[in-house]
Amino acid sequence: MFEVKEKPRLVERAFLLSVILREDEREEADSLLDELSELVENLGIKVCRKVVARTRKRYPGHILGKGKLAEIIGQVGELNCDVIIFDNEISPGQQRNWEEEGKVLVIDRHEVILDVFAERAQTKEASLQVSLARLEYSLPRLRRAWTHLGRQRGGGVTQRGEGEAQIELDQRMLRDKIASTKKEIARVSRTRSTSRKKRQRIPLPSLAIVGYTNAGKSTLLNRLAGSDVLSEDKLFATLDPTSRKVRLPSGRAVVITDTVGFIRKLPHRLVDAFKATLEEALVSNLLLHVVDLSHQEFEKHMQTTLEVLKELGAEDKEILTVYNKIDRTDDQWKRLKARNQKENGAFISCRTGEGIDELLEIIESKLDEGQAVRSYLVPHKKYALVSRLREQGSLVSEETAEGGVRVEATPRGKLDHQMEEFLLASG
Repeated sequence: MFEVKEKPRLVERAFLLSVILREDEREEADSLLDELSELVENLGIKVCRKVVARTRKRYPGHILGKGKLAEIIGQVGELNCDVIIFDNEISPGQQRNWEEEGKVLVIDRHEVILDVFAERAQTKEASLQVSLARLEYSLPRLRRAWTHLGRQRGGGVTQRGEGEAQIELDQRMLRDKIASTKKEIARVSRTRSTSRKKRQRIPLPSLAIVGYTNAGKSTLLNRLAGSDVLSEDKLFATLDPTSRKVRLPSGRAVVITDTVGFIRKLPHRLVDAFKATLEEALVSNLLLHVVDLSHQEFEKHMQTTLEVLKELGAEDKEILTVYNKIDRTDDQWKRLKARNQKENGAFISCRTGEGIDELLEIIESKLDEGQAVRSYLVPHKKYALVSRLREQGSLVSEETAEGGVRVEATPRGKLDHQMEEFLLASG
């Protein structure tokens, strides 16, 4: 039976390579290689060297010219590396050509991210999404993965010619597996959609935490909810969405969901594959965009997140920018620059707790925008409605009055209609 072949686990020493066409691309290439290095080390592979190679043009066979190719292969041999990892996207043919020249495994950033995702996925849905992305990535690379590509013998009397190529059989089986995986994902997605609908029966406002990977999203959720969601100082520490109930200063309850982090050069195939996982961002009342203010390239990280949100169709959602890790930087210009970028930003430290109370107050004020406070006289026999207002976080004030309880509230959903239907408005 056909299976996607995994890379051998003997890979221990990596040579990272980025190819640029212009010298002004070098600084960003260095930054991306540092990021790739962290991803590779998270897989337990030692990075021996990082090289940015400039070329006047891209050569179709190897990206680089023969001289530079020989130089790189020589360095790989001297360092005894067993894998070359490109930060650039390379074609299946280029992979094969480099492997023939260097006699080592050759992969690209795309495949590294797939491996990290596969290692970190915990829920069935995340595992299926990773499996789908890997299958789709493998389809054009079958010729590299398989050597039994000769023609099968012809069939019976009515069948002519050499028969069907083995690679054609493999491709057909792979497409069948892709189709079945998509069906399974759809089934799991329907189950999750049902769970979301059950949560929405109690119309609590929902918030989604989004942002660049390792910005502190899971740590923020832990700080706000007093929970213990996995949060480590590494890229893609968690892939699966986690929701927790959080109380705002007024006592109002909200549901906050942590989502998978974004990254530069995130393969579009993974954006598509993880759309179901990121749907929480699309149905939320407010997005908390967490930014690592201590990172030298936090502005680029912000732009990457906004671009991915746009791809997901969430660019019109209201976004509150949360600048995290202020305890790690004394650069006041960074705070001022960030504040000028986004007037409604909040500055916090998830580690020390600085700014968390102010963040909760800002969240509450954002949720209250556009919510009209109305006054009701609730009869004593309908007091259960007051309790429901309190549970929903819609109760602003209450006081005992003749004939019942006078309340000021901002009811939402079905409760709003019930208040209008059963209660006497006091004006």
